[in-house]
Amino acid sequence: MPLDPNIAGLLQFMRASGYPPLAEGTVQQARTGLRTLMVDFRDASRLPQVASVEDAAIAGGIPARIYRPAGDGPRPTVVYFHGGGFVIGDLDTHDGVCRLLARDVEAVVVSVDYRLAPEHRFPAAVEDAWAATQWVVEQVDEFGGDRARVAVGGDSAGGNLAAVTAQLAHADGLDLAAQLLVYPVVDLLGDYGSRTENAEGYFLTLADMHWFGEQYTGLKEGDPAAAELDLDPRLSPIRAESLAGLPPAVIATAEFDPLRDEGDAYAERLTAAGVPVEHRRFASLIHGFYGMELISPAAAEAMSWCNARLKELLG
Repeated sequence: MPLDPNIAGLLQFMRASGYPPLAEGTVQQARTGLRTLMVDFRDASRLPQVASVEDAAIAGGIPARIYRPAGDGPRPTVVYFHGGGFVIGDLDTHDGVCRLLARDVEAVVVSVDYRLAPEHRFPAAVEDAWAATQWVVEQVDEFGGDRARVAVGGDSAGGNLAAVTAQLAHADGLDLAAQLLVYPVVDLLGDYGSRTENAEGYFLTLADMHWFGEQYTGLKEGDPAAAELDLDPRLSPIRAESLAGLPPAVIATAEFDPLRDEGDAYAERLTAAGVPVEHRRFASLIHGFYGMELISPAAAEAMSWCNARLKELLG
């Protein structure tokens, strides 16, 4: 299908904005650019309404934001990790995403502000994601109150952290109910057709991906040490020896996304390992659609599909 026309307009606006491409700018420029797009231009009156939003410190001091849906009684709890290449993004850039997730799934959402690179390189983000998830499970009565319905989720780099956390939880004997992986990074140095096919022009570029990887690991593309590190499933979860026994997954990928094929491949590996998977590749959409519901009806429909499938898994 052709690129969604609403998103095409957004990409044209971004090209005219004057911000340098991520790979050519500084870390601070990249962070400012995302906040400008996701926070400064946001119409607060159109944000999804939830019963309450509370900032907190969890797991010994990790910043988090807790979204509670309307209604009483035990609820599912979703521990959510924002996207941004492990370098950009924060609680504010994904505020709308988490509000919509809490409302649609009727779940308490705990959005985790994990440490970012390059100030804190791999595996700092993994350590924060795992610590936050363990803490939420231990304190579940303060959140949704239903230990049997705790899930992890995230988009892009956050999808990587959700997938890694699901693997760590399984290895530790901690049962999670589900994982939501939206265009996840699962193979940092993998070679996939979509990385060439969608290398430029669709919000996330292949050059951006290399830049993010260098910031996160401290290693440049082509460095032998980077190839060795890529074998670590905490960095590239598709490298895990076995995916059997992991929680049921909702996986969404986008047609015009460099990460498309690796997300599809992870869905296939999970299915082959006997894990229940709801997987859909969304035609006409780009990386970043999970958060573009006010710009594109097609993106809004895709987000609704993701959230509805997660709600089904969580009962």
